[in-house]
Amino acid sequence: MPKHQYAMVMDLNKCIGCHTCTVACKKQWTDGDGQGYMYWNNVETQPGMGYPKDWHKLGGGFDEQRHLRPSPLPPQEDYGAALEYDYGQRLFKGGKKPVMPHEAPRYLSNWDEDMGGPDNENPYYFYLPRICNHCTHPACLEACPRKAIYKREEDGIVVLDQNRCRGYRHCIQACPYKKLYYNAVTRASEKCIFCYARLERGTPNACAAQCPGRIRFVGILDDPESPVHQLVTRYKVALPLLPDKGTHPNVFYVPPFSPPKTGRPNQSVTKDPRFPLAYLTYLFGPKVGETLAFLEGELRTAQAGGTSEVLQLLIGRDAEVRYRLRPQEVAAAAPAEVRQRVGAVGGGPEMQPPGAGKAAAAQVGGKA
Repeated sequence: MPKHQYAMVMDLNKCIGCHTCTVACKKQWTDGDGQGYMYWNNVETQPGMGYPKDWHKLGGGFDEQRHLRPSPLPPQEDYGAALEYDYGQRLFKGGKKPVMPHEAPRYLSNWDEDMGGPDNENPYYFYLPRICNHCTHPACLEACPRKAIYKREEDGIVVLDQNRCRGYRHCIQACPYKKLYYNAVTRASEKCIFCYARLERGTPNACAAQCPGRIRFVGILDDPESPVHQLVTRYKVALPLLPDKGTHPNVFYVPPFSPPKTGRPNQSVTKDPRFPLAYLTYLFGPKVGETLAFLEGELRTAQAGGTSEVLQLLIGRDAEVRYRLRPQEVAAAAPAEVRQRVGAVGGGPEMQPPGAGKAAAAQVGGKA
């Protein structure tokens, strides 16, 4: 087991679906050859099919006996293809043709954006940002016959050694969240690395740093003073995604807390929920009702003039509240050869300029 575990909490009540996090991740990590269709970070509308299509219905993870239960491999069309647009003819050549993709899309990462639940009298949806969950018990790790996937000893981040990977894609089949991707150019799998190079420098993940809604909290889960520890362990308002898959994710969500349905302003949100509790339970497990009831109580306390520590924390007014990274403490927990190579605070890159993503991804090969 790692000595520390980096974790992230996302407050779904603050996500506006702007996809800034997706663009930040894409610009830094997946702008190289064979990565066009990859979104290590994506934002879905739920209820919805998601990315890849119907990922949450495919399977993966472990059964009750801790046996792997691999799913079918999603076909490429369930991700969608990278599209090209002829902007030049319109912007620079004075062409009058509309700017259209080079081929008609059949599916994309946000294909059913803002569609939501099929209830005409109570339309509802919420945004669900997703990255690799850097699970405590990663199914992808156990499925890999090449031992190319491992958890970093110092911080629990799950990374993939591309020098060992042979592109068998057992990891993709095993992951219940379908957050590993096959690069047909390099013939190896790739995945979110939790921006560990940034964390080693004391800089938050690109997706978190660029988020205008301030929905993301990052820290060490075992650090009692970190915001993720406060939200997950102390207040218990942040829940894992699909906890029944048995991987114990380390990305958590504050479930969407919406007012009751129209015309029932005094009704409890747990007794008259806009978002069906059955669906929230499907995504976030059986504790979601208890969590919503607690948040409702805190909200009523604040509305009555009282103080709610957890709501003040969730506002996340500044970076000092949202992030507690402790790079020196994490570096001290690294193996000796790693400490010698990266130094006390680490030497990872800042945000990469366009075109540098492939080079950055290639650096993920050796153990760090």
